[in-house]
Amino acid sequence: MDTGGNSLSSAAPDGVKRKVCYFYDPEVGNYYYGQGHPMKPHRIRMTHALLAHYGLLQHMQVLKPFPARDRDLCRFHADDYVSFLRSITPETQQDQLRQLKRFNVGEDCPVFDGLYSFCQTYAGGSVGGAVKLNHNLCDIAVNWAGGLHHAKKCEASGFCYVNDIVLAILELLKVHERVLYVDIDIHHGDGVEEAFYTTDRVMTVSFHKFGDYFPGTGDVRDIGYSKGKYYSLNVPLDDGIDDESYHFLFKPLIGKVMEVFKPGAVILQCGADSLSGDRLGCFNLSIKGHAECVKFMRSFNVPLLLLGGGGYTIRNVARCWCYETGVALGIEVDDKMPQHEYYEYFGPDYTLHVAPSNMENKNSHQVLEEIRCKLLDNLSKLQHAPSVQFQERVPDTELPEAEEEQNEADERWDPDSDMDVDEERYLLFYQKTGEVFIDYFMSAVY
Repeated sequence: MDTGGNSLSSAAPDGVKRKVCYFYDPEVGNYYYGQGHPMKPHRIRMTHALLAHYGLLQHMQVLKPFPARDRDLCRFHADDYVSFLRSITPETQQDQLRQLKRFNVGEDCPVFDGLYSFCQTYAGGSVGGAVKLNHNLCDIAVNWAGGLHHAKKCEASGFCYVNDIVLAILELLKVHERVLYVDIDIHHGDGVEEAFYTTDRVMTVSFHKFGDYFPGTGDVRDIGYSKGKYYSLNVPLDDGIDDESYHFLFKPLIGKVMEVFKPGAVILQCGADSLSGDRLGCFNLSIKGHAECVKFMRSFNVPLLLLGGGGYTIRNVARCWCYETGVALGIEVDDKMPQHEYYEYFGPDYTLHVAPSNMENKNSHQVLEEIRCKLLDNLSKLQHAPSVQFQERVPDTELPEAEEEQNEADERWDPDSDMDVDEERYLLFYQKTGEVFIDYFMSAVY
């Protein structure tokens, strides 16, 4: 098996390797939103195949996520919404038209076979990654199935049903006084921003297309409210932004955020619809330009959770997230793609990288400079990182205990899976940590 390249010494100033945990469920690629729908979970399986054939899996702890349970999801979502997601099926949806409308399910967010299991899987990976980071069991956790940033407390939105990011942030807040969320999807990270709009313990930073574009939010003037004032940063961009223009904003803004906010942990949502040539997108980032955001966040050596998100030209999504996994590991992968089961998707060049287009960059330097100055000025109004007095530690996330006398672990993983996992240690870790996800009280955050 080709190891895919040499050490990526430029991935961090100190050149230190990071311990990476990677969450993947072999079933995730089987979920299907329906004919013609742009969201295709199959891209997660394609990404995994590239990681396997580039030899990257052997450098990570590969884990199958525990599915999130009802009460785990209800740490953020409304009970009746979660109950609806659990019960709705393609066969019964015609009998629940009022509920479908109430919860915004049916068009962009269709009902499909296994919908609730899909939500449990991708949310379980993101919360599981947060738990690993909280226990210092890795430096970087990766869940490419996660990052569904549009879901709201009581409704689905933008192909997203459960907001795994909010759940992961709540988990991180049990240990860390401050958590930073950064979103490089082309769409505004509205669901996450809304959830934490009035707190100073979570800062949200979103780089997105703005102006007659879904979801329509994310104006530069939206800065947070009450205790959360100036803790929401929105970076509105226009069509055709390229690597140079993007990092003219990203690096100084994120550098300043890290300096003044001093987060204990970071979540980076790596939506790949900001890449050049995306089926729904209109930006012009290269894979290396997109991955530069991962490299930059990695360089701060703060616990980091990498999540997926949008991305609708699925061959490029797989390319991007494979390369960014290499960046997380500190391994430069070869441009020449190894033979694998989805090789034909990547013709005619069969390379990892694709050239950006010659589309016009509608982001003038003057406008970018104005945005940069405005947001840096907002950040200057944060005098110091907020401190939190912990009254009582919120219980750790716990998952279902297996019978000690029975080897139930074998039933939790597909025996035909190609995952190189330390399954027993993973199971024991969760057995020892106790109960189940996010026993969370709003007073612990606000």
